[in-house]
Amino acid sequence: MDPSSAAATCNRKKRKDVSPAEDESKRFKASQESEAMPESGSSPCSPSITVKQHRLQEPITQDDLMELLRYAALGKAGGVKQPSWCRLRHQKKIKAMNVAIVEGVTQSHFYKHYLTLQHLRTTYTSRVTFTSPSADLASGIFSSEVPESDSLSQRHKEGSPMYRALMSHPVITRFGTQRRGLTAYVLTQEEMIKKRYPVKGMPGFEEFICTDSVDCVTDSSPLYGIDCEMCLTEKGYELARVSVVDAGGNCMLDQLVKPHNRILNYLTRFSGITAAMLRPITTTLRDVQAKLRTVLPSDAVLVGHSLDNDLKALKVIHMHIIDTSLLYRKDFGQKFKLKVLAETVLKKQIQTEEKNGHNPTEDALAALELAQYFIKTGPRQVVERHLQELWGYAVTEESADCPPTPVLSHRFADILQSLGRSVVFYGKRSDVALDPSNQLWHSSDKEVLASFRKQTKRPFLSVLQFSSYSDQLKSPPPPQEQRYPRLCVGLRDMCVVFAGPFPAAFSERDVRRVFRCCGPIHKVQMLTSAVRVHAEITFKLLEGAVLARRTLNGLSIQRQPIKVTLFILSVGAFLHRCIPNMHLFQVQRPVCGSTLDLDVTLDALMIDGLTASNVYAVKLDASVAESVNVPPKINGHPHAAVDAARPQLAAGKAQMSEKEVKEVFSRFGPVERVVLLAKPGRRATHAYIAFETSEDKQAALSSSEALWKHDYLICPALTPPHLPSWVAMTTPNAAADNEERTQAYDASQAVGQQEMDLLRKMDRRLEKLFRSLPDDTLSVVVLVGCTSAPHPIPGLCLMEVKQRFLRTATWERRAPPTRLSRPVIPDHDTKLEPLI
Repeated sequence: MDPSSAAATCNRKKRKDVSPAEDESKRFKASQESEAMPESGSSPCSPSITVKQHRLQEPITQDDLMELLRYAALGKAGGVKQPSWCRLRHQKKIKAMNVAIVEGVTQSHFYKHYLTLQHLRTTYTSRVTFTSPSADLASGIFSSEVPESDSLSQRHKEGSPMYRALMSHPVITRFGTQRRGLTAYVLTQEEMIKKRYPVKGMPGFEEFICTDSVDCVTDSSPLYGIDCEMCLTEKGYELARVSVVDAGGNCMLDQLVKPHNRILNYLTRFSGITAAMLRPITTTLRDVQAKLRTVLPSDAVLVGHSLDNDLKALKVIHMHIIDTSLLYRKDFGQKFKLKVLAETVLKKQIQTEEKNGHNPTEDALAALELAQYFIKTGPRQVVERHLQELWGYAVTEESADCPPTPVLSHRFADILQSLGRSVVFYGKRSDVALDPSNQLWHSSDKEVLASFRKQTKRPFLSVLQFSSYSDQLKSPPPPQEQRYPRLCVGLRDMCVVFAGPFPAAFSERDVRRVFRCCGPIHKVQMLTSAVRVHAEITFKLLEGAVLARRTLNGLSIQRQPIKVTLFILSVGAFLHRCIPNMHLFQVQRPVCGSTLDLDVTLDALMIDGLTASNVYAVKLDASVAESVNVPPKINGHPHAAVDAARPQLAAGKAQMSEKEVKEVFSRFGPVERVVLLAKPGRRATHAYIAFETSEDKQAALSSSEALWKHDYLICPALTPPHLPSWVAMTTPNAAADNEERTQAYDASQAVGQQEMDLLRKMDRRLEKLFRSLPDDTLSVVVLVGCTSAPHPIPGLCLMEVKQRFLRTATWERRAPPTRLSRPVIPDHDTKLEPLI
């Protein structure tokens, strides 16, 4: 059986088993895609960064950050391995790196003023706790030692004539010294626009056709050499002949073309074309364009010499090209002739005087072989072998009496500069381990940003140090005994719910038995000071508190009609069985200053880049499901149909398995990952489900009936995965009582508004910085944290690769894209830590 037909048969069988409720969820998903489809994200081959799962619960250090920066700059070709704590995809396409160091701002500031920091929370989709270094971070970045590798920096001695000649060479300045794949030499769209190559959407190329080209190519994509000959007509130069050769040197196309307009000059001396040759030709430009689209595969890379002229003659737009006139480049934009390059590099004679004009097939093959040689040999070897005969550099050797030159430094900044990559520090005058000529000192953060934005040519590595917040956020300093309560007061209150009244004999164990169906519980405190018994329940996860508030609020033993969802009824029946003497049961949030904007904060967390496609799910025990007494209709559907479709549950406690969860939730869309929230060897009843897109997540959230058949409660995922590790670091003991909470909140009011204003200004400043970065720049923002003893406060490291789709006219107030880089969540064996 044909695989495609088998897959279609399988899909038809799946569709037959889909219930009306699931059909409704699919329709909801389709409507979401059509009505609110966000801008498409970056190309699959664009560089991107994510934090590895097993490192989300561990803070990173300065050494870990340098591991990332070294790999982003040098890659495997420079002898640097992929970082151990994150993954940087398509490193070769990184054009620049920018590190913004914000002193005095901690991770607690970020989450305390989460809504205020709109740019940071919506732009940077990779986020991890940062352990503040004891020394200056900027200086540490520049002075970090690069591991030894077989590169130019280890082969040549600093100060030698050859070294100086290579470091100032235009080829080395543009391409570096490392041998890389062909994608490193494919012209970017910006370069094509600058050099006036045909680009879709640019003025003057409206009538050009586009080849069927993929969005991006790889190092294994095929190369095709191409060359054209033109004649002079009444309308200018027009195509008269085109030749295409493949990577093996085989001629794929060699076609004479009849120009559309009257020919004034055949240019026989250069083109080799005569009137007799074109007289019988009927092939038109449109015919050649069609043949070209047939000959070239979708991932083809075109190679030519001054290829912009050939593409303009063909009136063709092709996205991926390598121009040999820009590979073997000279100073001041001058170019070598193809004939000179072929003679010097390939040792071939082309365009000789004996021949009547140029042979485009011969020229196309020469350009192709020049590109293949450059890619295979690498820019350093090309320059070394042909330094004098091509570029005219005369390197004089040092005499034996001269002292030996010192060995090249292995410091990160020195290695980058030796590879022709600029390094600049922007900030206040300080003892930074960098040559003063590479430092731009300014007295204020405003001047630092303005200086960077004024630069017409961005440096490869730029480090901006914003130091004003360090002094402003320290005044007035909090009392030592209130520092930790102030750090976690907002987050702790978000995980707390109040419940009651309970029967007089209700114990803490009974409360745990009721509320654990919504999520892991960290602490239960019975409140008996009033006439009736209440309880304060603190969940380990924010999702547990949200689910409890939605599902357990407003229940009564008389089952009076109330505005609740199906989930409330299911848990309510269970509560009736457990608490026969309870009359009215309410679950409420604590009301204090830190929870006044709670609803807005929850909405923002739902679309956070780290949780945008995730849901939190709970599996109910069989005793809960069997006690359900549903109304005649559930969300408009007869409950009999729903109950009839529910599987028969075995008696006992609920338990989740990854296979079962994927089977249940995959009908809403592809499930990327399931993380069971349980310690090793323990049964799991709570899980995070990561979908590939946020539309799949919305489809699951809208399908309460379909999930009810399998006894699941769900809500959007809210907790950033790295947050538990930070709270565990910053909280030295159990949660403070209500009195401590009140004291901490009151003490923070004096500086709360000042902090908010400062952090809002910081966020806008970093937004301007990000917008001024070139595309494919690795942007890192480090909130350094507090290093003062005896209680250092960790910072936060935010990372993102600048992509074209982020640059829009409505950047400032646009909602974050729902399709972001794939979310990262804790691994299966991650120990569940409390958030408070």
